[in-house]
Amino acid sequence: MANVKKEKAANGGGMISGIIIVACIFVGWLIWNFIMGNGANFEGGVNTGHPLPGNMLAMVYKGGPIVPVLLGLLLMVVVFSFERYAVISKAAGTGNLDQFMTSVQNDIKSGNIEGAIASCDKQKGSVANPIKSALLKYQEVKREGLDSEAAAETIHKEIEEVTSLEMPMLEKHMTILSTMVSLGTLAGLLGTVTGMIKAFSALSAAGTPDQAALANGISEALINTATGISTSALAIVAYNFFTSKIDTLTYSIDEAGNTIVNTYRHFRSTQK
Repeated sequence: MANVKKEKAANGGGMISGIIIVACIFVGWLIWNFIMGNGANFEGGVNTGHPLPGNMLAMVYKGGPIVPVLLGLLLMVVVFSFERYAVISKAAGTGNLDQFMTSVQNDIKSGNIEGAIASCDKQKGSVANPIKSALLKYQEVKREGLDSEAAAETIHKEIEEVTSLEMPMLEKHMTILSTMVSLGTLAGLLGTVTGMIKAFSALSAAGTPDQAALANGISEALINTATGISTSALAIVAYNFFTSKIDTLTYSIDEAGNTIVNTYRHFRSTQK
């Protein structure tokens, strides 16, 4: 039953992600076509004319049909970055994570397991849940009187099982951000290539080269390059930032688990 629910949740999450991706591409097209392509940005009042001097919106519009795709990719990075920030911040719990970890470790070392469990109930989140499960398992193995090695294995296994349930939520959509790193660059490169093709076509025309077509081709190539690099750079920063946050959360869980195991070992040594 649990697996069925997890599968349904994953399918639902994948559908939502797909809708967000399509929506971002569509919004990118709307921005490109109606805002950047507004006739007021061009000479003669139509978007087929030359951009008005210094009008960046019109210059980006001249980047060609690859621009709305690049804008969509950029919007995806922004949207999924905000989504990941909200989820990972919630996963850290309701209070300060460092203070929580210090309080829990002090309670565990002093043998105040009930106090540590109460702190977990108050903190909640993806860090507190595995720690609470480990503390409950600690009390269980303590009652059963398991030896240190068996208890350590049992507690670590409990932490791993609960953490494995929390990690998919933390890592969800991270693959999208990592994909944007490469996809942004590739889409920008595609726009660069199409722009250069237009530029060389203008040069190869019989007679005097069409200077306007040549300039438009080079402009399209450079605009797409800049937009693609910007998208990839933002995706790299976001991906590394959230990866660091996730690593901090998992490190906190491992640190608390080791503290619980060492506390039990100390308890067993005092019983001999």
